[in-house]
Amino acid sequence: MLTSSDIAIRVDGVSKQYRLGELSASGSFREALAGLFSRRRRELRTLMALEDVSFEVPVGQAVGLIGRNGAGKSTLLKVMSRITAPTAGRILVNGRLSSLLEVGTGFHQDLTGRENIYLNGSILGMSKAEVDAKFEQIVEFAEIERFLDTPIKRYSSGMRLRLGFAVAAHLDHDVLLVDEVLAVGDASFQKKCLGAMDDLRRGQRTILFVSHNMAAVETLCSRAIWIDRGHLRMDGDAPAVIDAYLSSFGNLEGARHDLATIEERGGSGAIRFTGMEWLDAAGRPVDVVRTGDRLRVRLYYEATERVAEPHFGFEIHSQMGTLVAESSTWSTGLEIPRVEPGRGELELEFEALNLMPGRYRISLWISSIGGIDYDLLEHCSLMDVETSDVFPSGRGADQRFGLVHFPARWRIQAGR
Repeated sequence: MLTSSDIAIRVDGVSKQYRLGELSASGSFREALAGLFSRRRRELRTLMALEDVSFEVPVGQAVGLIGRNGAGKSTLLKVMSRITAPTAGRILVNGRLSSLLEVGTGFHQDLTGRENIYLNGSILGMSKAEVDAKFEQIVEFAEIERFLDTPIKRYSSGMRLRLGFAVAAHLDHDVLLVDEVLAVGDASFQKKCLGAMDDLRRGQRTILFVSHNMAAVETLCSRAIWIDRGHLRMDGDAPAVIDAYLSSFGNLEGARHDLATIEERGGSGAIRFTGMEWLDAAGRPVDVVRTGDRLRVRLYYEATERVAEPHFGFEIHSQMGTLVAESSTWSTGLEIPRVEPGRGELELEFEALNLMPGRYRISLWISSIGGIDYDLLEHCSLMDVETSDVFPSGRGADQRFGLVHFPARWRIQAGR
């Protein structure tokens, strides 16, 4: 039986409700103010981002929060961080709490990196001497020595991420909340951050970790909590919860995949994917894709309004959620000035599908440079890659050889 001193976090019946709807953006301030008291005020819809969520986290435990985009994970962390207040219920946190929810959260843009380190320390209730003791470790971890006295507003997103995580991980706290910000960093930095969080866990710090990378969650966390549409769907041993979560994604095998009926998606909906189709090099629909084969992916979409400069993206993830590859119209230089209302299609072609045999998860997105998301489809389809004699040696490709196939040739020269 856990006592109150053994509990680091207690979430008790927490709900969070948002009001949806907007006033006319084209009217005057007087019209907008008047609208607050008009019947339009009563027509605003509501969204329950969280509903009656309860759980406890013992001191020193690392817990992974998993779920699809829009499930309520980030809302829960914001409520726990007191960025927003719950509509109902309460949250108790024992000890100092530090959070890294977005790149640059907690930074003052006009202050330097050095000044922001001390600012964050004071927010946590630490003295200057306490921050001084950790200062060199923070700077070394963040790798920003040359820019320490440069204002944060001139930092790149990667630099802000490194400094933000370094501050959150090294200043004295009892509870650390980490959202999906690690997805911004490169592979070496992600590994570095996971190592730092593992050290914190071993040091009896409590961690709540939100990530779509199931391999990272399973490596760091012994326990996982699955949030689904604002409800706590499952709470237990990380492998079991992750397995149930991954099994919840629909099996959309076959040549043609219907995406129009998928309800769990993000974005404004101005443009949405409606279908996806696998094609061979000749443009014929195929049910099976093989290692090394040329592959074309035809994507169908529908726009409800004119959208300027949209960008379409295609992601391949491993079964555990690790991003294997991504391609987008933006990264490949395909400029799309605008999309008019109606239906359309576009194709993505792989010269050779250099994936080892196995099952992969496909995610799709449509967005714009301005940060507007039109459609976000996470793990909306499955792609089964079959073996082929790609070397060729008669032995075929095999999952034992990893995730990716690199065309290669061995040579030997003996007797020298």
